[in-house]
Amino acid sequence: MERAERAWRIAAEVPDPELPMLTLAALGVLHGVEVTPDGTVVARLTPTYAGCPAVAEMRAEVATRLRAAGFADVRVVTVLDPPWTTDRITDEGRRRLTEHGIAPPGPRRTPGPAAGRTWLSLTTAPAAQAQVPYQELPLDPDPGQEPPAVACPRCASADTEELSHFAATACTALRRCRTCLEPFPHVKDLP
Repeated sequence: MERAERAWRIAAEVPDPELPMLTLAALGVLHGVEVTPDGTVVARLTPTYAGCPAVAEMRAEVATRLRAAGFADVRVVTVLDPPWTTDRITDEGRRRLTEHGIAPPGPRRTPGPAAGRTWLSLTTAPAAQAQVPYQELPLDPDPGQEPPAVACPRCASADTEELSHFAATACTALRRCRTCLEPFPHVKDLP
C-alpha cells in the first residue's frame, strides 16, 4: 500500500471528539493527506467552524496516530478554505448520527467534499501559498424559505420542533418530536 494511502486510512479513522460515533473522514473534517517529496506526512483538517474548540484535539490525535504507525515527520494543518459544510458529512456519517439519536442535516447537495480553491491555513504553510480573498457569507442563505423538516431519529416522524438553536455543541440545535415526545440534537445545515 502506498504511503499516502496508508497515512490517509490512519487519519481517516480518528474519531471526532464531540461526535465520537463519527470518524473525521465521515464528518468531512479530514480535508486531505499527502506525503511530500522529503517524506513528511501533511494532514489537512477543515473544522466545522473557525473557532471549533475540538480542532486542537483532532490535530493532536491525528499526529499521534500517524507517528505511532511509523511516520516520523508529521504536520497537521488547519484549512479554512474551502469551508466545511454539512454536505461534507458522508452518507455513512449521516446513518451513524441517526443510529445514535442525532438528526443529521438535510440531504447532501453535492456528493463528496466541495471543490475548492487554493487552501488557506491557520498553521504554518509553505511560503509560496497564496491567501484566498475574503468571502462574505450570507447570514440567511435562503431568506423567506421554510427550513426543511427534520425527522425524529427515534420514530422518523417529521412533526418536530426546535427548542433551542444551540445544543451541546455550536453545530447542533435541540429539537423535540411531537409524536414520541423525545428531545434530540440536530446537526444544523451549514451550506
